[in-house]
Amino acid sequence: MGWFFGFKLHLIINDKGELLSFYLTKGNVDDRNIELMTAMTKEVFGKLFGDKGYISKALAELLFQDGIQLITKVRKNMKQQNLSDIDAILLRKRALVESVNDELKNICKIEHTRHRSVKGFLVNLIAGLTAYCFFPKKPSLNITPVETNQLSLWAA
Repeated sequence: MGWFFGFKLHLIINDKGELLSFYLTKGNVDDRNIELMTAMTKEVFGKLFGDKGYISKALAELLFQDGIQLITKVRKNMKQQNLSDIDAILLRKRALVESVNDELKNICKIEHTRHRSVKGFLVNLIAGLTAYCFFPKKPSLNITPVETNQLSLWAA
């Protein structure tokens, strides 16, 4: 019949839908794994938006020491975070990652169970990720800064 290799593909993308980092783990590995996140975020800085699976105080503190602010939705039994308006809006736009996952699965065909060897599985995965990187149009947030000549007034 063939083989099935249960896996999780962890992705970090930017607002333009470009892959910044990825990591492949077994299907039973926790998303909050410190070694995993350390390896994935080696070359990343700024704000990192994730789903509820990445909620961990220890992970957030570790990433903060490396210059990364981890922003996630909160669970029902947690108190609300103090987020800026921009962070709250960007957190709602986390569906961009799901759009990238959809393209990887349905267009690049990285998700199927016909692999007969580990090598075949890895070749298919890397080929799909590489093909996605060359797509001319990727899902994006279309964020463009607006330049104005207006003065900002701040009251202390």
